[in-house]
Amino acid sequence: MATIISQTREAQFPDRVRLPLTFDPARLAADLAMFEGDDWIAHFVTQNYEGDWSALPLRAHAGATHPVMMIYSPPDATDFVDTPFLSRTPYFAEVLAAFRCPVTCVRLMRLTPGSTIKEHRDHDLAAEEGWARIHVPVTTNPGVEFFVNRQPVTMLPGEAWYLRLSDPHSAANHGDVDRVHLVIDLIADAWLTEMLKG
Repeated sequence: MATIISQTREAQFPDRVRLPLTFDPARLAADLAMFEGDDWIAHFVTQNYEGDWSALPLRAHAGATHPVMMIYSPPDATDFVDTPFLSRTPYFAEVLAAFRCPVTCVRLMRLTPGSTIKEHRDHDLAAEEGWARIHVPVTTNPGVEFFVNRQPVTMLPGEAWYLRLSDPHSAANHGDVDRVHLVIDLIADAWLTEMLKG
């Protein structure tokens, strides 16, 4: 697949890369089952979606006490801590430890059936800018669509995907079960960028 040039600066990496890391879907699902419905927080950027798009913070910037602030990553934040939610999930902690680069914010992101995320960009969220977002699907279904630069990305449970989300992207859940991804924000150091080069 051809690399599409980022709108931020000239792209050095593809807009999507499946990383050479694989995690156990059953263990991911078991950790997800540790949470209740009222643990989830509606995504605060309401203009970007229709339906139910919610998050659960596992790692957040230090000093954030309200759950809404825990799912937001301020651009100037430099100190990050695990939230109490992460202590319930030993396998999610193992997944995070597999990334040998600085881990900043981590959250579970849930898109319920019939919900859509409108096309938008997360500015500067690109390895070229020093930041990378990784998606690890926990639960999904054949009716889930995810697009980067209006091209589909099919992600299966246990896979790990880098997506350049400073580019236009959108998602929809046309299925009948929740789509939940473990979303990991990283500093794009040499360890990670070597993987992105293929």
